[in-house]
Amino acid sequence: MRLYDTRLKDVVPIEPNRPGRLSVYACGPTVYRDAHVGNMRTFLLTDVICRTAELEGLTVTLVQNITDVGHMADDTGLADAAAPEPDGLGGVDEGQGGTEDKILKQASAEGRTALDIARDYEDRFHRDLAALNIHPAQHYPRASESIDLMIDLIARLMDTGHAYVGGDGSVYFDAQSFPGYGELSGNRLSDLRPGHRFEGGVDPNKRFHADWALWKKAQDTRTQLVWDTPWGVGFPGWHTECSAMSLALLGDSIDVHTGGIDLRFPHHEDERAQSNSATGKDVVRHWVHGEHLLFEGRKMSKSAGNVVLVSDVIERGLDPLALRFALLQHRYRQQMNLTWSALDAADSTLTRWRQRVAEWATSPSAAMPSDFVDALTAAIFDDIDTPRVITVLRELEKAAAVPPGAKFETFAYVDRVLGLDLARLVGQPQPEATPLPADVAELAEQRAAARAAKDWAASDALRDQIAALGYAVVDTANGQEIGR
Repeated sequence: MRLYDTRLKDVVPIEPNRPGRLSVYACGPTVYRDAHVGNMRTFLLTDVICRTAELEGLTVTLVQNITDVGHMADDTGLADAAAPEPDGLGGVDEGQGGTEDKILKQASAEGRTALDIARDYEDRFHRDLAALNIHPAQHYPRASESIDLMIDLIARLMDTGHAYVGGDGSVYFDAQSFPGYGELSGNRLSDLRPGHRFEGGVDPNKRFHADWALWKKAQDTRTQLVWDTPWGVGFPGWHTECSAMSLALLGDSIDVHTGGIDLRFPHHEDERAQSNSATGKDVVRHWVHGEHLLFEGRKMSKSAGNVVLVSDVIERGLDPLALRFALLQHRYRQQMNLTWSALDAADSTLTRWRQRVAEWATSPSAAMPSDFVDALTAAIFDDIDTPRVITVLRELEKAAAVPPGAKFETFAYVDRVLGLDLARLVGQPQPEATPLPADVAELAEQRAAARAAKDWAASDALRDQIAALGYAVVDTANGQEIGR
């Protein structure tokens, strides 16, 4: 398997540190709201990486954190000079400078306790993963239950001179103590600009404006999600959590770390600095990021009113795996514009493929065609080119020379990575074919006549006319088959 490594800026072979075993850490949700379809695209990326590794014969250990404390509602302390995200700012928290924990903010809005909010949205997160056939991780550590790990990590960083207690009693990481800062995002510390939260732009509690809080001292008004530590009562910084939990559960050599591209700076940049400084080595071997998702041409936001959830897809009457299918039709590291029409089309194709797989399953089994298998595996293992995989499957569907049993075996094999449940209808009674509308049936007769006369130009033109009416044409050894 080869993947695009964000730090190396190249597609590279993924060679596990331990032969036969792949360790993966995936940044999980902050459980104060439902994950939208853009978030799910990133979680799907991790799932496909793990499935691909398993297809290769590797045993995968996946850890995905649950952030239920410490992620602030206003994480915009520094401008990302080298690689700005769509909102124009990176996110570095500034201690107590006017920020509010996202969990606490939502708890106040809903009139519930913080942990009630966190557990509710965590359950809904797992529900959405199941709906998209995303395999569960082996471990889902919660930040609120990993405080001792964070305290130990912070103590190590302080003992080695990488952290200090600031003027406000919070503990900060000394960014200048880590010379490799910026290798993920391209940001140099000298280029990062202070935010405008403090007079003069610089937090007086820090030694350097790009330092960030590892542990934040709580104000007296905060009564939930606080813990007593050697540095007083407080709560962890968002970046601290992933370092502590990943090191504890996967050790100091992690093969692949995944997340959305918006986490590259500052979250992953800061996490990398913490983990490497605590261990004295480069902990993560490969960083892999999924690109942004637009919906109907716009960035999803509450203000735009275009935030789409998995539940919205289901309420529209679509199979949730149509969302998975639609997402797989684009390369994970390319920005994607998802639309309702694309989801409708994916749902139609998914239905047709399941029906075809069920039909092929009734034929004698046959060896998978080597040319198609070679093309499919090449696309899967070369940076998970799922659009190419789907294109090859479409070609295989139409290949008259390939026996039905061979098609079944090949679709079932590739579905181990795609996860579309293509064999869902195998063994179930198939509905009787619905008669074609008169206009489609007439075009079908004309096309059959054109093919018999070997008038391929007319045949292709008639195929396009049939497709414009919402029907697909598949040529088989027994003639053309037409359906939605």
